[in-house]
Amino acid sequence: MPLYEIEHITPLSTHQKDDLARSITRVHSHLFTTPSLFVNVRFTPTASHDVYIGGKKRSLNRILAHVRPGGDRSAEVLNKLCAQITDAWNGILGDCAGDRELRAVFVLGTIVAGSEAGFALPPAGEDKEWLKGNVKAFEKRAEAGDGEFADVLEEMRTREDLRELL
Repeated sequence: MPLYEIEHITPLSTHQKDDLARSITRVHSHLFTTPSLFVNVRFTPTASHDVYIGGKKRSLNRILAHVRPGGDRSAEVLNKLCAQITDAWNGILGDCAGDRELRAVFVLGTIVAGSEAGFALPPAGEDKEWLKGNVKAFEKRAEAGDGEFADVLEEMRTREDLRELL
């Protein structure tokens, strides 16, 4: 449901990208009761991009989090999201001075509607009701051989915050 765009000047290995994507997915899915399948992460190397801050050309690493606005997503919760993502970056990249520093995490409440895997996105804060209402459709997709929805159902069975929805 969200889209995280990681703009990086620091070269990232496949392993680092995998770890960052898993960490961001875990942080978002647990803060907002979202199955992992619906958390999107995209990496864009930006060393050759022209970025200006304060009218001066800069080189930086930043993450833009496009999320659904509203619901129970207070500034406090969204700042917690930013802090946890920054902690994940620092834990994965180690010494984050200079070009390795994550300079900014911006949360943009820009997703007002959409669909993913054929399902209309729920309003922010209504994820649990949406999941509960779609369990039968997820089961049908899994039974038809869709491994992603088999994974969603397994995640719902094993995650304490989602188990009650089955």
